[in-house]
Amino acid sequence: MAVLRDPKPEAAVEIPRRLFHQNLSFLRDRRLQRILALAGHELRLGLPKTGDGIAVWGASPTAWRGEALAAKRGAPLVRIEDAFLRSLRPGRMGDAPIGLMVDPRGVHFDPTDMSAIEHILTTDALDNSNLLQRAKDGYARIRQLDLSKYNIHDPALPPPAPGYVLVVDQTAGDASLRASGATQARFDEMLEAAREAHPHAPIVIKTHPETANGLRPGHYGAQHLAPGVTLLSTPVSPWALLDGAIAVYTVSSQMGFEAILAGHKPHVWGHPFYAGWGLSHDRTPPPRRGRILTRNQLFAGAMILAPIWYDPCRDRLCRFEEALDQLEAETRAFRQDREGYVAGGMRAWKRNRLQAFFGAQKPLIFKASAESAAATAARLNRPLMIWAGAASADLPKPCLRIEDGFLRSRGLGAELVPPLSLVADDLGIYYDPSQPSRLEELLLSPLPPGGRARAEALLEKLRKHAVTKYNLGGEMPDLPSGHRILVPGQVEDDASLRLGGGDIRSNLKLLQATRAANPDAVVLYKPHPDVEAGLRPGAIEPTEAQLYADQILTHTDMAALLPLVDEVWTMTSLTGFEALLRGKKVTTFGAPFYAGWGLTRDLGPVPQRRLRRPDGSLQPRPDLLHLIHAALIAYPRYWDPVSLRPCPPEVALERLANGDIPHPGPLNRLISKVQGRLASHAHLWRRSH
Repeated sequence: MAVLRDPKPEAAVEIPRRLFHQNLSFLRDRRLQRILALAGHELRLGLPKTGDGIAVWGASPTAWRGEALAAKRGAPLVRIEDAFLRSLRPGRMGDAPIGLMVDPRGVHFDPTDMSAIEHILTTDALDNSNLLQRAKDGYARIRQLDLSKYNIHDPALPPPAPGYVLVVDQTAGDASLRASGATQARFDEMLEAAREAHPHAPIVIKTHPETANGLRPGHYGAQHLAPGVTLLSTPVSPWALLDGAIAVYTVSSQMGFEAILAGHKPHVWGHPFYAGWGLSHDRTPPPRRGRILTRNQLFAGAMILAPIWYDPCRDRLCRFEEALDQLEAETRAFRQDREGYVAGGMRAWKRNRLQAFFGAQKPLIFKASAESAAATAARLNRPLMIWAGAASADLPKPCLRIEDGFLRSRGLGAELVPPLSLVADDLGIYYDPSQPSRLEELLLSPLPPGGRARAEALLEKLRKHAVTKYNLGGEMPDLPSGHRILVPGQVEDDASLRLGGGDIRSNLKLLQATRAANPDAVVLYKPHPDVEAGLRPGAIEPTEAQLYADQILTHTDMAALLPLVDEVWTMTSLTGFEALLRGKKVTTFGAPFYAGWGLTRDLGPVPQRRLRRPDGSLQPRPDLLHLIHAALIAYPRYWDPVSLRPCPPEVALERLANGDIPHPGPLNRLISKVQGRLASHAHLWRRSH
């Protein structure tokens, strides 16, 4: 597989292949070793030879050993630091970085020598329109996703009332402060300057996350509190704080960089990488700098061109956007799951995968029924999680309804094949049009920054790799010529039919209605895979189906079939959505999630809220890319069975395309057969009564 990363700017200093170190912590840091190895470097403990380099961690207290050895042997010195999007938690809490600065020139927070970032910002033209658009989308997306270097803050916590001056604290003894010559006196002076410049505004001092978590002391404490001065140690979003601030003061914190991206011109009392480019008020401008940059240019140099980014799921170097995709997936899972859940209505075979999806922060507590889960959730003050099909209308809210996603697996859920994607909806569920869902909310909201381009790239990969929900494969028979209409059969007791079906709710009636409306067309009937496997109800006798269908397609590859048909007529099948992805006309008799937006011909009872706002005005019409972003990117959660971590949809699609996914054994298939027989008997009993 090709390594995906951005090319380094011209005139970059060559980094030796072998890098020697004198730091035992490098031996324990497997992520550091792996990123360097993928970048073409071998990390070794010991003494260098001619042509080798010396690696140190930034300007850490132990860096002097490497600095002295490099000077003695005349070896190149390479400084390694975290990139500015690092991880969920700080490194001292155990999280590995997704990006590194590997700098043979200097270190970004020390102006003594020109760092790689400074060199890029000084010498690169930074005028490539594609690069600058990526930068603009990048920081808009970081802000919209509420991401920062560390991401254990809580976006739900309210910031102080707007109109304050934000003073940013940092950890005592930090290398960036030593490089700027900043002492306690500098921080005291900065606070006093902020008070003098804004005598009538409240002052909010933002505590560093490591200080708030008891890992390292900061510079401000109770002794600095005065009338109008407050200390904020709760994990409020940095972006929410910046939104409410009228001015920002910092020595060298990354929040100064984020302040620039949020539209501020921060007051900077040290020499961080973002000072000296006309985007900040610099108390002592750093030497050598004087070029005027835009926010887009600053971001492009510091976040796209300078770092090495790493994809932990696919174990490769990657571009900035892919690292952002991964951090988005991990942070989303952390924020949604941090309180833990009590789960009800979950079959035993699903529980391991549900634990992997939702139990990384706090293990799920499983209860046999939805009712017992609701009672336990209330007693423990935990969120309630219910499999959507087991949820009743009288369950307490909020209640998180769980269901399979639309890029699910290589194999059927009815055969107990675990999913790679699940949806978690606290409003409703996508297949129930009687109430709003989070998916509907996403379709009625504007696309996020970069969302259109990401959806377009995902669609291209989906078509290229012929990925569908189940990816079963199968034979592809010769098809009759003519105007081909595909009629996908469904499981007749499926919840999407019970809740979202129209007047037509059986496969036979669907076939009859399609033939009646299209007497001259070539009608192709494809039974549902669960029905073909004898696991769920919905079978039609072949002799009866042949009265209305020109051909019955059993065990046929859906991905290969869809490009060969002209239309799809369906009740509520996901095949209608998959047909839209391939540019086909779709007619619906029910109200599936993709109907009612102007993308399909709707013969079923589409909810009025999809068509008009409460005031009667027309709803905005999402296009296909908007539907793709909502249904495949923003709505589901994905989990990678290879790296065992949350992942973006692009990783799940690649796993489904390549087939490198663990598959359940014969025992699972036997159990699924028994469950299917019981479900079929229950369905027949309900129909007869």
